Amino acid sequence: MELEKLQKIIAEVLNVDTEEVTPETTFVDDLGADSLDVFQIMMGIEEEFDIEVPTEEVEQLESVGDAVELIKRLIG
Repeated sequence: MELEKLQKIIAEVLNVDTEEVTPETTFVDDLGADSLDVFQIMMGIEEEFDIEVPTEEVEQLESVGDAVELIKRLIG
């Protein structure tokens, strides 16, 4: 469930198809996201899941799978 919601957020921010977004997809190398894009994705995650993502955690994210694991950990 987290992955599907995250796919929609990423697709909207980066203007890509949700099918392009898999757990193995990397934000920078595969999707071409820059730091502002990642920030916008994190804002969408915080709003969608009603969580607060610490900045240092955001800086560690490389792949969509990393973000899914972070969301799962933060929502308990």
